[in-house]
Amino acid sequence: MVSIAASHAYAQDSGPVPADGVYTMLVGTYTGGKSEGIYVYRFDTKTGAATQVSVAKTVNPSFLVVSRDRRFVYAVNELPGDNGPATQRGGISAFGFDAARGQLTFLNKVSSDGNDPCYLSFSPDQKFLLTANYSVTPDPGGSFAVFPLQSDGQVGASVQTVHHEGGGPVKGRQDNSHVHSTVFSPDGRFMFAQDLGADKLYSYRYAPQGSPGPFAPTDWGYTQQKAGTGPRHLIFGADGKHAYLTSELAGTVSTFDYHDGRLKLVQTLSLAEPGFKGAVGAAAIHLSPDGRFVYASNRGDANEIVIFAVDPANGHLKKIGHQPSLGKSPREFAIDPSGNWLIVGNQLSDTVYVFKRDPRTGLLDPTPKQHFELGSPVDFKLVSPS
Repeated sequence: MVSIAASHAYAQDSGPVPADGVYTMLVGTYTGGKSEGIYVYRFDTKTGAATQVSVAKTVNPSFLVVSRDRRFVYAVNELPGDNGPATQRGGISAFGFDAARGQLTFLNKVSSDGNDPCYLSFSPDQKFLLTANYSVTPDPGGSFAVFPLQSDGQVGASVQTVHHEGGGPVKGRQDNSHVHSTVFSPDGRFMFAQDLGADKLYSYRYAPQGSPGPFAPTDWGYTQQKAGTGPRHLIFGADGKHAYLTSELAGTVSTFDYHDGRLKLVQTLSLAEPGFKGAVGAAAIHLSPDGRFVYASNRGDANEIVIFAVDPANGHLKKIGHQPSLGKSPREFAIDPSGNWLIVGNQLSDTVYVFKRDPRTGLLDPTPKQHFELGSPVDFKLVSPS
């Protein structure tokens, strides 16, 4: 039971279940078009309806995290982007959060110490905030950076930045390192940095009082992935003994056995159906609240959510369903804390769809109960307002 409790300790904690079933939902966006920043909604888990409450203006908040006490929200400012100057650094913005009123108050902003920050995670003790700097340019290249968190919620300047070297065989996508996520092990002792450019899952030991910084490479350094696959996002299963990885360029989900900081590849499944000839682009991956199902988004020409059942005996996955996202480029999605709804944002068609989920079978009702329009929606976090 220790590993089960630990594996959930570093996932998003939504807080106590509200009596009326209404959560506060934060939506991150890209702001180059119709969007202004972070949008706050009321999400009713009884009906699947979302009602907008407020918006906090900030540039390209494409990934969000909420502090364990739900008092603070942190967002990347994903810059410079494909067409921006390579000399420009991205940012990390901190906000005070009143979940009951659905209001965000800007606190401060620091440099992400790299280009194109695209992911955030807390250290297990919440002393540090980590970002993955994807970096579309070889200079400065992909990295992860570590920021101290202050008691008033503000984020401090980076205390450690780790750059990766090398690339992969896919021209234009793997010309240099592209760090896409920073994920902690269930026991909090290790951190894995998924590098889409180098086809590696880098592993680091976490020591809060470490020098010159809290993260040091493990003796084995990394878990090599097949060349050209492009590892993107990693999650751990409910038992803490298995991990699941989306590889963007290959359009696959892989299963690993996990033990004491080491990942062993045991299974790889295609997201696409047999005979599919279009472009693929694996993106987000999430576990159902009961740990029985894994969901992954597939972009490109597929534009769907793929559903897998978890074998409780060995952690292996079995594909059980596909659900079109009803739009273009489902970059991110979320399963609400009740497990009754899956909310997906279609980045390139400015829509959000809410699918009814069957907690027993894991399948989604193909006819969404609700949907709404929003410019480039790309991340969703739900928290209790109480």
